[in-house]
Amino acid sequence: MKPFFFSICLLTTLAAHAQSFQVKDLLAAAHVEGSVTIYNVQNNTWYMSDSLDAIRTTQPASTFKIINLLIALETGVINNLDDVMPWVGSTDTVKYGYRPDIYKNMTIREAFQVSAGWVFIELAKKVGRKKYIHYLQAAGYGNNNLTEQGDDFWNFGAFGISPKNQVEFITKVYREQALPFQKKYITLLKEVMISEQNEQFTTRSKTGWTRVDGQNIGWWVGYITSGQQTYCFATRVTRPLAQGSAGFSNCRKSITMEACKRLGFLR
Repeated sequence: MKPFFFSICLLTTLAAHAQSFQVKDLLAAAHVEGSVTIYNVQNNTWYMSDSLDAIRTTQPASTFKIINLLIALETGVINNLDDVMPWVGSTDTVKYGYRPDIYKNMTIREAFQVSAGWVFIELAKKVGRKKYIHYLQAAGYGNNNLTEQGDDFWNFGAFGISPKNQVEFITKVYREQALPFQKKYITLLKEVMISEQNEQFTTRSKTGWTRVDGQNIGWWVGYITSGQQTYCFATRVTRPLAQGSAGFSNCRKSITMEACKRLGFLR
């Protein structure tokens, strides 16, 4: 009864301190389920479309590259974003799809931007599980379950993170506080995370997509700076594999951006 009681208390606490908003029509139009979780850093205000889904954990997929990059830099596995990872010669196209454009020597910068999973799997082999456990715990990232035997435990297995936890971590990155990483490495991360920049706002983000237990699991995680306001966000959507993947990739961002407009954060 204690874990159930704790979950109810946590959910009640979240509901009391978060503003709710609806994206059900956006999810339905995209034929997905999921939620959008946002934190306004300056106003110290949470916005949750689904407070229960906000604390449910799943694999982070490629959004794990955010903290993975910091860990690789902090441990000295890589020195900077221009380090080159030699192409390993092959990859599992059943697991990761066929992407011939990434089957080559790549800088860490390019690998992050095009989400070349094989590069970060090679980094993971060099980092090792003991160091991962240390840094993940110190950063307060995820559920600490690294029992998956495969190298990419962020895509498969029991390791998981909730949207709320993703936002908490991204907030630490934005503030450059309460993290076991040197600020010079966080600066490099912020540089490579820039995905959109215009007169109205700058977005730093990372997408993620994995396929487990018969489900597509998609993420878009990061933060948007507009004027003097910063909005840290985590959007997670799911869809049964049997229903196909048409539009699945694009809806992660489109749902998030529409939610920000509805909340008055963006025009």
